[in-house]
Amino acid sequence: MRSQGLALVLVLSMMTVFSGKARSEQRSNADALLKLETEFMKAAAEHGSQGYMAYYSQDAVELPNGADALHGKQDIAKTMGFLDQKDNHLTWTPVSADISASGDLGYTFGTYEFRSKDKDGKPTVEYGKYITVWRKQKDGTWKVAVDMGNSTPAPKP
Repeated sequence: MRSQGLALVLVLSMMTVFSGKARSEQRSNADALLKLETEFMKAAAEHGSQGYMAYYSQDAVELPNGADALHGKQDIAKTMGFLDQKDNHLTWTPVSADISASGDLGYTFGTYEFRSKDKDGKPTVEYGKYITVWRKQKDGTWKVAVDMGNSTPAPKP
C-alpha cells in the first residue's frame, strides 16, 4: 500500500513537472507571437499593403468594422490599398497573446491608431482595438487566419 502511495506521488510530481514545462513552452510561443505581431506592423509601415498581406494565410478572414466579412487573401488585399497612401499611417500595439494547448492556434490583441487626412487636408486620428487569430502553417510559420478591429473613442489622457 505504501509503495502505491509513493508511486502515486511520483506520478503526480512528474505530471506537475511536465505540465510546468508545457506551460513554459506555451508562454514562450505566445511571446514569439507578440514579436511576430510587431514585425507584422513594421512590414505594413515599411511596405504598405504588400507588407501587411504577407502575413495573411490564403484562406484568411477579415472582419472589418461596420462591413461584411471578407473571405480569402485575394479579396482582403483589394481593400488594403489605403495602406499605400502617403498620408495614411496605421500602427498598433499588441497587449497580450496566448497559444492553444495543441500549439497550432494562437491570438494576439491590442490597440491601434490610424492617422490620415480628411478631404480638406486636416489630420485625423481613429483609435480602436483589434484581435488577430494566428494559425501555424505546415512549414511551421504563423499566418493570420482571422483579423478583426473596431473603432473606439480616443484614449483618456
